[in-house]
Amino acid sequence: MLTRVGVPVETSSEQPAKDPHAPTLICFSHLRWNFVFQRPQHLMSRFARTMPVIYWEEPVEIGRKETPFLKVREADDVANVRIVVPHLPEGMPEDARDAALARLLDAHVATIKGPLLSWYYTPMMLPFSRHLAADVTVFDAMDELSKFKFAPVKLLELEQELIDRADLVFTGGSSLYEAKKDRHHSVHCFPSSVDRAHFAQARARLFDPADQEELPKPRLGFYGVLDERFDVDLLAKVAEMRPDWSFVMVGPVVKISDEDLPKRPNIHYLGSKTYGQLPAYLAGWDVALMPFAMNESTEFISPTKTPEYLAGGKPVVSTPVRDVVRHYGHLEGVQIAGDAEGFAEACDKALALSRDPESGWLAEADLMLSAASWDIVQARMAGLIDQVMGEQVDNPALLVAAE
Repeated sequence: MLTRVGVPVETSSEQPAKDPHAPTLICFSHLRWNFVFQRPQHLMSRFARTMPVIYWEEPVEIGRKETPFLKVREADDVANVRIVVPHLPEGMPEDARDAALARLLDAHVATIKGPLLSWYYTPMMLPFSRHLAADVTVFDAMDELSKFKFAPVKLLELEQELIDRADLVFTGGSSLYEAKKDRHHSVHCFPSSVDRAHFAQARARLFDPADQEELPKPRLGFYGVLDERFDVDLLAKVAEMRPDWSFVMVGPVVKISDEDLPKRPNIHYLGSKTYGQLPAYLAGWDVALMPFAMNESTEFISPTKTPEYLAGGKPVVSTPVRDVVRHYGHLEGVQIAGDAEGFAEACDKALALSRDPESGWLAEADLMLSAASWDIVQARMAGLIDQVMGEQVDNPALLVAAE
């Protein structure tokens, strides 16, 4: 138990026994494990099959006079993943926060034996962790965070420091790769992939979730975070142009106000759902949507939803996100449109496709998806890490067999 090293800890269970010679991966993420299941969760859950994973989240504020501590728990949905959440007194100056986080981090990793892999999703966690003696440091750039709303002033400076310190830089898409390939000697493009078997459940006749079953058809749906990347004006205009369609929005609202969301009788906001629930919602849709705003926050966005929607057997309508157009725009099952009128017409075409899955569009999509797998992505990443560590390529402590 971590309390043996004098660190205040709240933990929900005993730490599992592990091979003292196995590598340990510590992942510093700006996304909470239980927020939405996406790239960090997909990759960490696969690395956790063969090594302990520590998933370090952003701090939670506590009372001003309380003592900093870590709350530690095992992930409910994935074995061998430990979620670590720092709790810090509110109002702490930045330097004091970083010092407190560094002390908590040092105490938490003090008992780790064997190789240590440091994995970053955000440069903002570098100030309290840069001193870690990691055998390999990975920066997995899944988004261009500097383009997001409320991005910290120091983010770009810290990102450059992280890139300079990293052994490997991974990118979540081709556009991000092009933006970063000249900033490090070992940058590798790993577009976000898909768990085909999970989303293929949507092709079966699943029972409609209770909050969706009464919604009229046709249904056009979106799942994901509703934030500054979501084109609320486009949704409002298309919903007005097609009043007989039901627009189903599944996901949390972040960094924008509920009042900013368009309100119409045919737009339905169903809130957050778990990763396991998504196929059931997707199964009840006729067309899947990606109505992203074309602004700087989506310039480097990874088209994760596109392969998931297609794996679920649904045609997709998207705004002209660069990597969607580049990788999926040639597919008949992926319609691209940049304005409300064009988007509505693209939805008309997609609805026609949804009624005729035997026409060939789905087979074309399946052929492309046959080479897509999170297991393959993780295995290739592990191979690069293995090379840096100077171990054999087939080291069972790092690699997970591909699908």
